Amino acid sequence: MKNKDLSAFNILPKRHWIALGLSCLFVAALLILIPVQQELERRTFAYEIPVPDITDQETIEADHTWQMKAIKPGDTLAQLFHDQGLSSQTLYKLTLSEHGKTLNKLHPKDKIAFNVDMQKSLQGFRLEKNQFESYEFSKIDDGYQSRKITLKPDIVETFAQGTISSSLFETGLEAGMSNNVIMELATIFGWDVDFALDIRQGDNFSLIYQEEYLDGKKVGDGDILIARFENQGNTYTAVRYEDKKGYSQYFTPKGLSMRKAFLRTPVDFTRISSRFNLSRKHPILHKIRAHKGVDYAAARGTPIKAAGDGKVIFAGRKGGYGRVLILQHGTSYTTLYAHLKAFRKGVRVGKRVKQGQVVAYVGSSGLASGPHLHYEFRVNGSHRDPLKVRLPHAKPIEKSRKDQFLHFAKVMVMRLESHIYGDFYASR
Repeated sequence: MKNKDLSAFNILPKRHWIALGLSCLFVAALLILIPVQQELERRTFAYEIPVPDITDQETIEADHTWQMKAIKPGDTLAQLFHDQGLSSQTLYKLTLSEHGKTLNKLHPKDKIAFNVDMQKSLQGFRLEKNQFESYEFSKIDDGYQSRKITLKPDIVETFAQGTISSSLFETGLEAGMSNNVIMELATIFGWDVDFALDIRQGDNFSLIYQEEYLDGKKVGDGDILIARFENQGNTYTAVRYEDKKGYSQYFTPKGLSMRKAFLRTPVDFTRISSRFNLSRKHPILHKIRAHKGVDYAAARGTPIKAAGDGKVIFAGRKGGYGRVLILQHGTSYTTLYAHLKAFRKGVRVGKRVKQGQVVAYVGSSGLASGPHLHYEFRVNGSHRDPLKVRLPHAKPIEKSRKDQFLHFAKVMVMRLESHIYGDFYASR
């Protein structure tokens, strides 16, 4: 019998016995793992977080996302509440809360949102005045409570510089500056540089300015803190300085105001059609007649700004000049604006005006071959070329604060130059 069993063992090939052994091991391992897996599943189920009931009001409020809607011209809060199926009584209860008066000052582009439950009852309301200021109203008992939410942006200082190849605007965009910052830069230096006529290839600028961020996203531009502009070999530097009352101006590093008593050009023009020329031949009369001003070609109706603070001493017609406006600035200066289409409403003799205020509109009245502004600048009665006359500065830094300012300006110039020359040396 023993020999018979051994012969049976010898009958099967060796590889079959190996396969049989591996199968036995697999079955044994399976028998061990199944109870373990069942226990794991049992324990996992025991600690599983239940799905919340979507009818639970607290869960609905926690998951509520405000869907803001912009107010359009003509919209009224009463109508918007009616559109939501809400009564005027509900709106009245909102106005009784701490910040309810803000609902009386709704403006286009303000944003609002409603949180209405399944029973068409207002559980919450939100008014967003801008990205930094909003108000939230939430239901309590038979009324509403409110809170003001104020977000303060993070202020980040940014350095930018560029060398002009075509225009200030294009170069500024390439340097990462926004339209607002570019326009502010042009305004700061606008008394010294005519950005329509004086810009040359190779002129350059550098500046430190502020940007506003909320949650890591840029939301606006701040102030230009210091800027430098090089134009045709001349260098101009402007430092922003704030006085005790919080009023800020731009000064040179020596304390002179960047702002001049007069604008260099009082109108946005397309081209200069005629310059200051005492031997010019008149285009209509065809004879030599001194041209004691500058003609700025512009579209009919283009606004004309007062070149400086002053008083209207003439507003009417004056021969070939057509409609004319003359402003007196202090005791020494007068400016004349001719060929006007019309005066701005309220501009009359004796009226005081501010620099940059619109006073008239471009036309072609009188002896004019087309719409343009004829502009004259006089000092003690004598005509001067508006494009070349040296414009007087506005009021400089106060004497009592000059030492403090000079130290501040020196620090700001060093900061700007550390960016300019730091980048220069790092690139070498």
